[in-house]
Amino acid sequence: MAKKGKIEINRELCKGCYLCIRACPVEVLEKDVTTNSAGTYPVTASNIEKCIACGNCYMVCPDVGITVFEEAVS
Repeated sequence: MAKKGKIEINRELCKGCYLCIRACPVEVLEKDVTTNSAGTYPVTASNIEKCIACGNCYMVCPDVGITVFEEAVS
């Protein structure tokens, strides 16, 4: 059975390198349309229902701005 996940993104830590977007195998992440306080466009989870809690986004984030949670599947 496939895992179900949830991610949290700290918009203020995100510097807009977008490594996480490229690392996501199921295209959960995309560039946000609003800037953070530093003036960069952070990442947003636009397709969170697709998240499989693989942790790729967390592992490639150089600023540790992403937290991944695995949710129970019923």
